[in-house]
Amino acid sequence: MSQSEGDSRKSDSRKSVTMRRLQEMSRTGEKIAMLTCYDAAFAQILDEAGIDVLLVGDSLGMVVQGHPTTVAVSMEDMEYHTRCVARGNRRAWIIADMPFGSYHESVEQAIRNAARLMQAGAHMVKLEGGGWTASTVLALVERGIPVCAHLGFTPQSVHALGGYRIQGRDESAANAIRQHADELVGAGAGMLVLELMPAALARELTGSLPIPVIGIGAGVGCSGQVLVLHDMLGLTRGKLPRFVRNFAEPGFNAHTAVGLYVSEVKSGRFPDDTLHGY
Repeated sequence: MSQSEGDSRKSDSRKSVTMRRLQEMSRTGEKIAMLTCYDAAFAQILDEAGIDVLLVGDSLGMVVQGHPTTVAVSMEDMEYHTRCVARGNRRAWIIADMPFGSYHESVEQAIRNAARLMQAGAHMVKLEGGGWTASTVLALVERGIPVCAHLGFTPQSVHALGGYRIQGRDESAANAIRQHADELVGAGAGMLVLELMPAALARELTGSLPIPVIGIGAGVGCSGQVLVLHDMLGLTRGKLPRFVRNFAEPGFNAHTAVGLYVSEVKSGRFPDDTLHGY
């Protein structure tokens, strides 16, 4: 039997990833591998390579649409790409970002837009920020919509944060992140993404919170890792964050590169705690 046939049989036997499965992985220490995804073709490749979670990220505004930030992405954009990813996926858990302005006006607005993403094929929606978002998370969860929260550097607030900067460096800022994390978990968030923060703080939160915590530029101590697909395949032009690694080594195809990423995340060899920031 060839290697490709063996990989195919292995992927065919993999069970669908559920929220319960992700919680079990977090409890037992099995690392969760997540990547962004924006279309059906890559959804199939990533799913077959063993990715646990596909994030239909509003990062598509930058890597697909060419915008300088994620702010320009619309609900229509997110619906379209979520539908594409859902068509190509078989087993991975799908999270869709709620874009800038889609949950800021009112809880009713958030419910309406989250429902659109769920109907497009998402299993969970993700929104950024703490404090004021807790009541929104509670309202969504009460209506059967699973929510992933996002703290630390929040790309939709890039202008307010003064650029791509590590968050939670001083004790006051770290305490604010701790408080917001507790509030979001209390409101029912089922997962948390921590972006651009000290590895020690991310490791502490991962150990203290009862939900899976996914890091991006937050060290190896999280329950799992997420990267922008185009970054880890070496397709992004210009300067990349220091924590990004190009997994598409010479002679590798996309499927092999994603498989290597899954292996490195699950073994704890990626990321490197010494590399942070942009």
